Amino acid sequence: MVSKFQKKNVLTVSTAHFFHDLYLAFFAPIIPLLMARFGLSLSAAGMLDIARRLPSLATPLIGIMADRKPVKYFIILTPGITAVSMSLIGVATSYWMVFLLLFIAGLSSVCFHVPAPVIVKGFSGDKIKKGMSFYMSGGAIAGTVGTFVITLIITLYGLDKSYLLMLFGIATSVVLFFRLKNISSVHITQQKNKKNKQYKPIRVFLPFFIILGCFMLFRAGMSLALTLYLPVYLTKSGASLWFAGISLTILNLSGAAGMIGIGYFPDRLSTRKLLFILTFLSVFAMWGLIFFSHIKLLMLVCVVLLGVLLFSSAPLILTLIQHLNSNRPSFLNSIYFTLGFFINVSGILLVGFTGDHIGLEKTFKICATLPLFSLPFLFFLSKKSKELSSRSLI
Repeated sequence: MVSKFQKKNVLTVSTAHFFHDLYLAFFAPIIPLLMARFGLSLSAAGMLDIARRLPSLATPLIGIMADRKPVKYFIILTPGITAVSMSLIGVATSYWMVFLLLFIAGLSSVCFHVPAPVIVKGFSGDKIKKGMSFYMSGGAIAGTVGTFVITLIITLYGLDKSYLLMLFGIATSVVLFFRLKNISSVHITQQKNKKNKQYKPIRVFLPFFIILGCFMLFRAGMSLALTLYLPVYLTKSGASLWFAGISLTILNLSGAAGMIGIGYFPDRLSTRKLLFILTFLSVFAMWGLIFFSHIKLLMLVCVVLLGVLLFSSAPLILTLIQHLNSNRPSFLNSIYFTLGFFINVSGILLVGFTGDHIGLEKTFKICATLPLFSLPFLFFLSKKSKELSSRSLI
């Protein structure tokens, strides 16, 4: 790994992240339309998002492969594949067709997101936090633009015309081929060791990922409630689909700003302190959104704050993982994604089930309180991270 921050290459991968995640952002704004078209409950709509996340179970296998093989073609091909599958949802004629398209998009997403942070780490030198903030901001900006684009298209032309948007994703893959074909640093190498087995990282790093999982678990409800069900919550509160879509766009835009800004925070502010501050303040911002849901201006202020506070934590968590001293960084990254899958699936089912039975407003109030229980785990997470970063383990 080089010591110099390669801004051009970091921006290339971050741009690929943008164009890939642009299409993943289509799903949340169209949930109300899919619920109306197929007569879905919140739980059934949540199952569609689980279909998109289901391929995350394959992340350890993809992580092993990414540690051994050149992965630049993962970055090149996946934007086009994701674009086609997500753009065809608007013309799907059944619930199960939507389920299949989201599953394909999810598999493509996994193939992109497992190796990409490791590649960014290689290009970031000794400024990993800055590199991760660039990379994650690409995805957050994509959420902003994607939400706005799909909301605009369905407002002007209807959901049935969403298939036209796939052309931009296909063109992106073509452009990325010519931009990335000469980059050689996207082959993550490893030391050959006959005694080195894939189960060893799991055993050595298990305490770290257990603590991280507990921290993520109590925060998941809030982030899922906002990123998946905010449009439904607002439309049920009397807002138009356009305003609901714009609110989600603002959430993602402010999140992108937070991700970029967090990379420039001085290193003397530890990751633990930053995560504590972000998590603690997000509780107040979420309660503000609930109380001011009928006052649009104040509600949007809370949405902006939530975007900054929630999204800014993602680069910090990725930085913790990339700092772990390991010869199999993609595999460790895949463990993180698998962990995230189980937590998010559980959260989606619980939020959807609770929303169906006690209403979204009460569900949002529960989700607003839960992150407070994640704060004690930060102390143990920081301690274990320092221990695993100080010596070579695998």
